[in-house]
Amino acid sequence: MSASSSALIRRTGWLVGLPGLAVILGVAVPLVTPPFEARLDAEAGIVVREAAPAGTEPWLRAVARGRDLLVSGEAPDAAARDAALARLAALPGLRRIEGSLGLVETAAPFVWTATRTGPDRIALTGNRPAEIGPHALADRLAPALAAGTRIDDTAHAAYGAPAEFGPAATEAVAALKALQPGARAELADTRLSIQGEAISTEDEAALRAALATPPTGFTLGTIEILPAKVPDFTFGLVRAPGGALTLTGHVVSETARAALRTRAAEIAEGAGILDETRTARGLDARIDPASLTAFALRLAALIQEGDVTFANGAMSVTGVALDGQAVDEIAALLRDGRPAGVGAGPVRLETRPLRPYRVQLRREADSVTLGGHVPDAATRERILAALRPRFFRERIVDRSRVAEGAPDGLTGALEAGIATLAVLARGEIRVADRALTLTGDSLYAESARRLETDLPRALPAGWRGEAAIAVPGVATGPAPEACAARFTALEPPQALRFSPGSATLTAAFYPFLDTVAAWAKACPAGRIAVTGHVDPAGGPPAPKPVLDSAMESTSSVEAKATGAKAPAKASEIKPGKTKPEAAKPAKAAGAKNTEAKSTEAKSTEAKAATDQTPAKADAPAEPEADLPRQRALALVEYLMQAGVPPDRIAADPAGHGRPPAEGVGLALRP
Repeated sequence: MSASSSALIRRTGWLVGLPGLAVILGVAVPLVTPPFEARLDAEAGIVVREAAPAGTEPWLRAVARGRDLLVSGEAPDAAARDAALARLAALPGLRRIEGSLGLVETAAPFVWTATRTGPDRIALTGNRPAEIGPHALADRLAPALAAGTRIDDTAHAAYGAPAEFGPAATEAVAALKALQPGARAELADTRLSIQGEAISTEDEAALRAALATPPTGFTLGTIEILPAKVPDFTFGLVRAPGGALTLTGHVVSETARAALRTRAAEIAEGAGILDETRTARGLDARIDPASLTAFALRLAALIQEGDVTFANGAMSVTGVALDGQAVDEIAALLRDGRPAGVGAGPVRLETRPLRPYRVQLRREADSVTLGGHVPDAATRERILAALRPRFFRERIVDRSRVAEGAPDGLTGALEAGIATLAVLARGEIRVADRALTLTGDSLYAESARRLETDLPRALPAGWRGEAAIAVPGVATGPAPEACAARFTALEPPQALRFSPGSATLTAAFYPFLDTVAAWAKACPAGRIAVTGHVDPAGGPPAPKPVLDSAMESTSSVEAKATGAKAPAKASEIKPGKTKPEAAKPAKAAGAKNTEAKSTEAKSTEAKAATDQTPAKADAPAEPEADLPRQRALALVEYLMQAGVPPDRIAADPAGHGRPPAEGVGLALRP
């Protein structure tokens, strides 16, 4: 062997051992690595558990990968993070630590998102309350999800979560069950938003019903639910006897449903509607949804009862036609008035007398419209003749139709209603068989009350009438029954009595009288009758009736307390001197002065002012009011000054008095 060959062998001879070394390593590594990795994982687990406060879910996650550790999580503070990393770095045999540890911070806004990434998979992102660990949150959400659903939680722990986050998160993921993959539920502070496509019309209806009540402490944000797609888009209107409408089938959106309800309520004419529609996709792209529902409603307005149905791309009508001419009108609409893309289906109609028989008269700013039905042309002309002289400035629009079955007395009832409608600023008359209803606005409250009372009496025999007339800008008071109940509850804690021989109010009367005045303002239709009381037998004689001295002024009350002299009363003022302003009661807080007085008060005051003037020889002597009436007039004057109108309060005439033990009395009068 040459020297060069020997040198080459010496330089490359180590290569001969490489295959053997590879075999040794290939056998040794699989045998050594798993036990080492398991030991490292176990030791890291101890650090993970001890890093968390007692009783809480660990915030640190550490997974061994051979001689390396993969860590993640958010530490409550920097000290806890550094301590955990130092302990992990000190583990025997560890080569390096991969990943990073964050710090829990306050999130503003606090946003948590749940996304349906598959039929049985939910991904959680954003912020998770630091107080709730990922496993604890998964356990809380699991009952709201379908069995077997996997939760992938990559949310970061943060402070600032709303107090009711847990229940709201549960409702948010529950909403995702009704939506296709790709749907998302988001909690942004205290606002819940949902976006996604419904799995079915039933799922969407259930989800919208659930969202009608947001989670406690939360409001609804953006709700964008795309309707489910159906293979056969249908729509229908079912008209029951009496005019009520049931809406069935599908609509394209919630906006379309709201518009449909509004128009259907007009056609039902107060008979009511029942909405059973579901939002859905699948309507032929050639058909305009608004035109489709408007066309169906026009057909429904021409039947008394029956069905208007759109199915398989065609519209059909069955039932009882509104009247004889409606049969031809429906045929013409289906022949010439169908929206683009809508076919004509079968028509099966019959006719019968109209029930209920309806007529409408509507007065607006510049027109009066006659609608509904009349029995014949002569009746129509008679109604129009009653309208023209009363509404000569308004445009009269006749949209009535001729149909059999009108109730007896229809023309007379409408004429009575027209007379009332003519004095209103705006109004409407509706007739259904023998019932007439008038609604509208009047410029005067008293006129409105009178019209509501007079209209039923003006109708023909056998007719029922009801009027509801509002006064714009004037609040409507409670019902008479409620006002009567409130008045009954105004009884004073004890009987209110005047001093023997006196008709002067004292401070004990003021609280009760003020509550009566407040009641009168709240119940503008209530009228009050006031009765005084007599004195016990043997009391002093009654003084002359002088209303100006019926109440103590503020200064007179103070004078009694201090011993000072009170201002002179009206009866003490001598002729020729200026009469001081009438004293007001100290406790009549908020009472308004009024110059209106009852007839009795005026005559009594005039008599007091002329006591010193010689009476004419031929004037008959005016009887003086007895003591109970003087006392009643004193109460009347106080309540008038407190704002009760003169036409709503009156004192009982002379000769009416209550026993002394009962004190004064206030009662409602018709």
